[in-house]
Amino acid sequence: MNGSEVLARVLSLHSTPEDRTCFSARNQFAGVVQSVKLGEVMAEIVVTVGTLEIVSAITRASAESLGLKPGDSVKAIIKSTEVLIDKP
Repeated sequence: MNGSEVLARVLSLHSTPEDRTCFSARNQFAGVVQSVKLGEVMAEIVVTVGTLEIVSAITRASAESLGLKPGDSVKAIIKSTEVLIDKP
């Protein structure tokens, strides 16, 4: 199982949104799904968080397991060892 599949499985095991806050990732953003593009193996999910768009590439199986569709309220959970900063 890859990371996206593990996350989808963990989310599916919890019954309420309050139970879903048990992640070590500190960067958690409530948002709304804008689009779901399903490919053969992967899916591109675009989530709006305030004025920002976050694009996530997850497995198609994970997207289908979560039942993601435009308009769904979701939480983008970001765990990264690297964040790049640019100053215009």
